[in-house]
Amino acid sequence: MSIGAVLAALAADFPDVSISKIRFLEAEGLLAPERTGSGYRTFSTDDLERLRYILTAQRDRFWPLKVIREALDKLERGLEPAPGQTAPSRPQVPAGATDPDLPTAFELGRRGDLRLTGDELRDAAGLDQPTFEALSTFGLLRPDSSGHFGDAALAVARAAGALAAYGIEPRHLRPFRTAADREIGLVQQVVSHVRGRSRGTGGKVTRDPTPQILVECIALHTALVKAGLATD
Repeated sequence: MSIGAVLAALAADFPDVSISKIRFLEAEGLLAPERTGSGYRTFSTDDLERLRYILTAQRDRFWPLKVIREALDKLERGLEPAPGQTAPSRPQVPAGATDPDLPTAFELGRRGDLRLTGDELRDAAGLDQPTFEALSTFGLLRPDSSGHFGDAALAVARAAGALAAYGIEPRHLRPFRTAADREIGLVQQVVSHVRGRSRGTGGKVTRDPTPQILVECIALHTALVKAGLATD
C-alpha cells in the first residue's frame, strides 16, 4: 500500500492521522515500511496493523513512545496482549501455551483393545522379518503376557519403519528404549512416594497420577528437543 492508501484505511478510526504523523513514527523507529526503487514508501498489511496498534495505544492508553516501543519489541519476541483487551495492553508471556501435538493424560492412560500377532503387526507396519526381529531383540517391541501386540507397539513399529527410510536401523533406536524405561521408572518412583505419603497421612490418592506425570515428562522431552534445534 502507498501512504495514501494507509491513510484511507485508517480514516474511519483515526480521522486525525496525517502523512506527517506516519513519517514521524517512522523517524522514531516505530515503523519501517519498505521503499521502492524511486524511494516511495510501501506498507504491508503487517505495517498497517502495527500502525493501528501504535495509534490505539496513544489514543486509548496515552502511552508515550518509549512504552509503545517496548510493547512492540515484546510483540516481536512472541509475547501477546492480555486476553479480552480491546485496546493495546502490555504484552505478556502467553499463558498455558502447550504443544497441540502432545498426547493427553487420557490418551496415555487409555489401553486400546487392539491385540495383534507378530505377523499382523509386521504387515500393518510394513516391516520385513529381519527388522521386526531386530526391534524385538533391542526391546523396542514387547508382546504382552498373551504374546500379542497392542496399539502402542503398532505405533512403535510404524515409527521405526518410517525412520528406516532415512537409514536409521533398530540398533540405533536402543537409546530411545533406555530413555523411555528410565522415564517410566522415575514416574513409578514418584507415584509410589505420593501413594505412600497419602497412606501415612490417612488420605488416599483418588486418581492415578501416572498419566499426567508422563504427559509432563513428554512435554519436557519435546521442549528440550525443540530448544536444541532452535540453538543449532
